[in-house]
Amino acid sequence: MKTLFKLFIGTHVALFRLTGGRLGSKMGGGKVLLLTTTGNKSGKKRTVPVMQLDEDGRRFVIASAAGSKEHPAWFKNLRAHPEVTVEVRGQRYDARAEPLSSEERAKIWPKLIARAPNFAEYEKKAEGREIPVVELKPI
Repeated sequence: MKTLFKLFIGTHVALFRLTGGRLGSKMGGGKVLLLTTTGNKSGKKRTVPVMQLDEDGRRFVIASAAGSKEHPAWFKNLRAHPEVTVEVRGQRYDARAEPLSSEERAKIWPKLIARAPNFAEYEKKAEGREIPVVELKPI
């Protein structure tokens, strides 16, 4: 299963890049960006497609891992190395990934889940894990 998932991710990233985001920039009704982090142990660059949510001129990604009890690897990577690369349709830029504090998250979370209700379901599945919200600040 893990090999199939890696194949899916690799194909998605390649398709997104090949078409400049014309294909692969939407999934399940939401916008998708490519997030490149640096491996917290390996130091290797890793790129994953992640749903983006823009609110009040700010760009966020949510480390839901589809409701897993564990944070996704990309979140663990950016905690160790917050400098990331973001690719959205027709644009690529460097950013600093900053997880929101619990207080900041509490303010923005209702707005985000109103636009993407699946994240509320993921939070229920996570069984007590607070799903991090990360702001991507261009640098």
